[in-house]
Amino acid sequence: MSAANTAESADFRGPLDITRAATMVLDAESTVIGWSPAATELLGHRPSDVLGRPLSAFLSVHPIGGAPPAGVPADVSGAAGTAGPGLGPPSLVGSPIHVARARDGRELLVATATCPLPGATAGSGGPGTPDRIMVAAEVGALRDWESRLALLQGLATQSPVGLAIYDTDLRLTWSNTAYEREIGQPLAAFRGMRADELYSEGSFVTAGYPQTLDGVMHQVLDTGEPVLDLHFRGQPPSDPGRDHLWSCAYYRLEDAHGHVFGVCEDAFDITDRYRVQERLTLLVEAGRRIGTVLDVATTAERIAEVAVPDFAGTVRVDVTRAAVTGETAAVGSTADMTLLRVAERPAPGSGAPDPGLLSADPSGAGLPDTGLPGAALGPRDPTAPGGPRGPYPPVVYPPGSPQHRSLSSGGLVLDESTLVVPLRAGGGILGLVTFDRGVSSDASGRALAPDRATTFDNGEVALADELAARTAVCIDNARRYTRERTASLALQRQLLPHHLPPQSAVETAYRYLPADDVTGVGGDWFDVIPLSGTRVGLVVGDVVGHGLQAAATMGRLRTSVRAFAQLDMAPDELLTRLDDLVGQPAEERSDTYDGAVETYDVTTGATCLYAVYDPVSRRCVMARAGHLPPAIVDPGGRVSFPDLPAGPPLGLGGLPFESMEIDLPVGSLLALFTDGLVEARDHDIGQGLDALGGVLGDRSASLEELCDRAVSELVPGGTSADDTALLLVRTRELGPERVADWELTAEPVSVGRARALVTGQLAAWGLEELSFATELVVSELVTNAVRYAGGPLGLRLIRDRTLVCEVADTGHTSPHLRHSAEDDEGGRGLFIVAQLVQRWGTRYTPTGKTIWTEQTLPPAGAG
Repeated sequence: MSAANTAESADFRGPLDITRAATMVLDAESTVIGWSPAATELLGHRPSDVLGRPLSAFLSVHPIGGAPPAGVPADVSGAAGTAGPGLGPPSLVGSPIHVARARDGRELLVATATCPLPGATAGSGGPGTPDRIMVAAEVGALRDWESRLALLQGLATQSPVGLAIYDTDLRLTWSNTAYEREIGQPLAAFRGMRADELYSEGSFVTAGYPQTLDGVMHQVLDTGEPVLDLHFRGQPPSDPGRDHLWSCAYYRLEDAHGHVFGVCEDAFDITDRYRVQERLTLLVEAGRRIGTVLDVATTAERIAEVAVPDFAGTVRVDVTRAAVTGETAAVGSTADMTLLRVAERPAPGSGAPDPGLLSADPSGAGLPDTGLPGAALGPRDPTAPGGPRGPYPPVVYPPGSPQHRSLSSGGLVLDESTLVVPLRAGGGILGLVTFDRGVSSDASGRALAPDRATTFDNGEVALADELAARTAVCIDNARRYTRERTASLALQRQLLPHHLPPQSAVETAYRYLPADDVTGVGGDWFDVIPLSGTRVGLVVGDVVGHGLQAAATMGRLRTSVRAFAQLDMAPDELLTRLDDLVGQPAEERSDTYDGAVETYDVTTGATCLYAVYDPVSRRCVMARAGHLPPAIVDPGGRVSFPDLPAGPPLGLGGLPFESMEIDLPVGSLLALFTDGLVEARDHDIGQGLDALGGVLGDRSASLEELCDRAVSELVPGGTSADDTALLLVRTRELGPERVADWELTAEPVSVGRARALVTGQLAAWGLEELSFATELVVSELVTNAVRYAGGPLGLRLIRDRTLVCEVADTGHTSPHLRHSAEDDEGGRGLFIVAQLVQRWGTRYTPTGKTIWTEQTLPPAGAG
């Protein structure tokens, strides 16, 4: 049946409507004295069969509550005394449910309603005198009707889609709760208003349709054709001054007789989704337009053209003098660099005031001498967009301004409606891009209402960072040789992580500063690696030398360490494996070139420090390969550098690596760093370590503040002869309320006890939802330990960001996941475990091994 036929055949009367339901007229003694055709259709009894007979002859006297009638499934009629699942209580909306017997012997459930006749008094009428009317309908029909009512109620009160009904004069007659929230007033306040009065300045942006609300609604009323997914842009009364976008649908409303009485509007606010699409479109447009020519000024103009006005009201691009002239990147303090204004949109003076432009005199009079001839500052091609230009004006930003702070820190700065993003490429800063959303004025001087927030959200900050990164690469390509461009692309794949995921075990902060030589990239690196059992791996390393080869080696080592760490290796074993891996490339190249190595192997001699911290035991195990030991600050502020056994640098071999285990109280500070932070030409490592200890001893400062202080005091210029990596870690503890552990004997009875312990603990944590899967996991792991390993057994549950389950035994054989054949009697347990958990693995210990699993917490139990 088509939708049109369904609408035409729809019956808007309720199942118990007297004009539709099976109707019976009863006297005071419940004798049937009237029988409607609908009753004959429902039960099959003709009037001659039932008139004069008692009602109980074909309808149960009492509502259902006993055994289900014959032919009616138990899950429909329910157990004794109750209604079945899906049926509800013995009455539906006050309608008792009875068992009716049809003419053909069938029994069916019917809902009934009784209405006394006017003037009738209970029991006062004689036989044959009408006393009351009973109507009946099948329970299924009544439930369908109530479902429709519930659907309408949900649309009216709970649906996020705004619904409104307009009459044929296009005046609003009804709206749901979502529409009221959008207007910001109750329905009574705006009932009777026209749509164009509520959204006087809005219009449709979808091509091919009228632009006004009146035009679209008139079209729907006239043609009867529904309209779907029209995009309407306007400002809702509840959020004036900010444009929203809705996806709208309109369809004509007709009564049961086909008379048109209005039009219905469905509107869903898609503003956030549209903003995301705008950002993606802007990014695609930037990729299409930025970098098409190897010219610094043109590239700077393109990013301003792309970003204005859709992303910002004003965009200013300042680049260093070295970038304009094609020289190598400047060496020294980035805050003291000479910047030149090479692009700005809109024209100066039309937006927010510019804190950096010294003079607006186009002749350049009064500007400091930049040392650049005018011909060198204009475009080399007179036919380039914009034509010949004079010298670019120099800009100097005062201390404390967002631009000065960005230059000093080397990172982006967000200050109210101003976002400053540095142009970084090749290890140095090439300039700044300033995105400003300050409110501009029209010709009369009135402030213009923005169509978006004046501040930048996180997504927009990331977009600006991406735009600036692309622009910086293109500017760098314009001044570097092809070899330098290729090197920068390769280095992008070896960048350090920009973001460290949050860990329950530790709080982290980090800083990385590149070297100040020509390439600006060295081999320092760091990482924070989540491990099983809520533990965390901390690593910092340094590769000998600078340049593309050192950076590529850094990436190889970092990847190898992550791979080895996921195998839950102890720190000394991990360094041993890494040392073996580092020693292989040199041997392979020696064989390839008949024993002659043409280039210096920067892998050999690399240093590394690896530590593993357990927040449950508060123990930290660490080992180093030729690297500086970490700094440890106890909760009292006392700084120490542990006497960690110094293994040889990687690739040299000959000596073993040794681990040290340290107890770290909660709140201890662990600092891992490279020698570029504490060693410089004007002081030795000892002085640098003392200075670092003085900075870290301040317990009142946050980790980010400590990072900033350490960098500004030990690397005052922001750069040094060697690159610098600093990783600060403040330890945490998983208390007893989040950890439960038990010791079990290696006996079959321990399997049942383990299940009981786990179920009880999950109930105490409010994680009953995970009980079934966890019982299966624990049962399988403990059974394997009992059968194939030895005791005592350890069982531990950890409630962290995930639910961690661990079973420890004295065996050293790791279980393997396999697919069992149909005739195999076993081997399926571990496969089932793998399907139930998020991930699992094996961790070896001095006394045996631990099998661990992780399960995702339900939303209510997260954290």
